Amino acid sequence: MHVRSAWMVVLGIGVAACGGGVAPEEVVPVRRAARATRTGLEVLLGDSAALVAGKRVGLVTNQSGVDATGVSGVDRLRSAGIALVALFSPEHGFRGNAEAGEAVASTVDSATRLPIYSLYGRNRVPADSVVRSLDVLLVDLQDAGARYYTYLATTVDVMRAAQSAGRTVVVLDRPNPIGGMVQGNVLDTAWRTDVGLLAIPMRHGMTLGELARLARSDLGLTTDLRVVPVGHWRRRETFDQTKLPFIPPSPNLRTLEALFHYPGTCLFEGTALSVGRGTEAAFEQIGAPWLDTAAVLRRIRKARLAGVEFTNVTFTPRRPGDGKFADSLLRGIRLHVTDRRRYDPTATAVHLLAAIQAVHPDRIGFLVRSFDRLAGSDRLRSAILAGTLPAKILKEWESERTAFMERRKSFLIYPE
Repeated sequence: MHVRSAWMVVLGIGVAACGGGVAPEEVVPVRRAARATRTGLEVLLGDSAALVAGKRVGLVTNQSGVDATGVSGVDRLRSAGIALVALFSPEHGFRGNAEAGEAVASTVDSATRLPIYSLYGRNRVPADSVVRSLDVLLVDLQDAGARYYTYLATTVDVMRAAQSAGRTVVVLDRPNPIGGMVQGNVLDTAWRTDVGLLAIPMRHGMTLGELARLARSDLGLTTDLRVVPVGHWRRRETFDQTKLPFIPPSPNLRTLEALFHYPGTCLFEGTALSVGRGTEAAFEQIGAPWLDTAAVLRRIRKARLAGVEFTNVTFTPRRPGDGKFADSLLRGIRLHVTDRRRYDPTATAVHLLAAIQAVHPDRIGFLVRSFDRLAGSDRLRSAILAGTLPAKILKEWESERTAFMERRKSFLIYPE
């Protein structure tokens, strides 16, 4: 299909299991309202409640699943008379306070007494018996805009379970918080994991609803998938332009600034350096006790990277959660976005990796399995260790990214 206006609710997608394109869709106009961004949750309740009326509903969500006034989706659905009977939580838990990678136990919501089934603990896929007790599963999660985030993997696990049980999945879409720019390398599917499920770039420029549609095709799923899109949102708009309340999607992505850096700085999770976990500026800075920041910054500033500035800082991680340098004073480099339209966090990360490798060839400490999973193959690590110039590394990414831009067109919903 052509790119749809955000005024439309996607009711059926009919994607062939072979991934050979998208069949014609049934769509209905969303009621026109005053010009204000509306979450998929609000569009569902305002225009498409028939998708859940009279049905037993499960909701995959966390602290980010709120409406434009900050009221939770759980409360909104229950107030609308929807038969909400089960809750499911992704990585970081229902309240969003668990550390990255921390197993989360299933529990009961103290406010509603509804069961909360963890999808990031002993089980990653909802139990078949639970899914069969429902008629429809809603997914309402705020994605981060980077390939590494696990909410897509959780959504796909829900889609697989729903497919097996013959149930419908409805994604209540939300804006891509960092807009629609596409940057970085495309994942090699031989390296597919929960932090890199599809052959998409590090910064993919898509929403969770669009990614779910792409995943359905790429993974050969037959799930009955519906996407309720965001109302009044254009792909180029960033989260602060929507006027929706910003709620950190996870404990260490506390600001929109951090989200803009995350497609690049997340790569340092796979090195010996800290990304600032346990500080107020996680993913906005990197550091280590041994880092010669002056030498690294000299190299970086020669590159004249657009849209970003660097400052020499020190910081001390407190209970960082990643085991790196707890309570130690680190020498660091802080990143500041100066022009969002020109900034490429993925290119910036490559330049930083190359500079640190050049200054500290025996200290960068690649955590091979972790780094390669994030980078989407072993090629970036090998290139950095070989001393390949950043410009050459970035040039080699272009053709696959261009092919991705063409391939994704059939799955997009929103105008530029």
